[in-house]
Amino acid sequence: MAEVEIHTGHEHGGDSYAQRVSVMVGVVGILLAIVTIASHRAHTAAVIHRTEANDQWSFYEAKKLREHLMEVSSALLTIVAVRDTDKAQQLAEQYHKEHDRYLKDSKDIEAEANARQNESDREEKRALRLDLGEGLLELGLVLSSLYFLSRQRFFPLLGGVAALAGTLVAASNWLV
Repeated sequence: MAEVEIHTGHEHGGDSYAQRVSVMVGVVGILLAIVTIASHRAHTAAVIHRTEANDQWSFYEAKKLREHLMEVSSALLTIVAVRDTDKAQQLAEQYHKEHDRYLKDSKDIEAEANARQNESDREEKRALRLDLGEGLLELGLVLSSLYFLSRQRFFPLLGGVAALAGTLVAASNWLV
């Protein structure tokens, strides 16, 4: 029976360039994990702010409907024949006050809805930058890993450039 040799050592155990590429791949992987988590959080924040803005717009619409109802009701009381004109006048004044209150409330709610919408837009822009950074880091990770299959030194160089670009794009997210 023929002897079978089992090699337990690594082929490139003494290859210092391969070790540096391995460390680079590990660092890029860590950066990728951080940027991916930040990207997911930014997308979640954008959705939350958009939902809050939609809620505010629904509230605004309800206030505007009430405002319009009070306007129509008070106008009707001034032109329709009524039995008790004093009571109709009081009711018309009350409706007019309610109309003014709804008008003021709707302006405040509109400002809040716009603020939430702007915050959502800002988070969406952040998320897009993080997505781009994530994609470049993934590209850097894959390109750098190709070194282990091909032993071509330009793969880690290209991977390093892509990873650096991804890191800078992602970091610009926190500078803005």
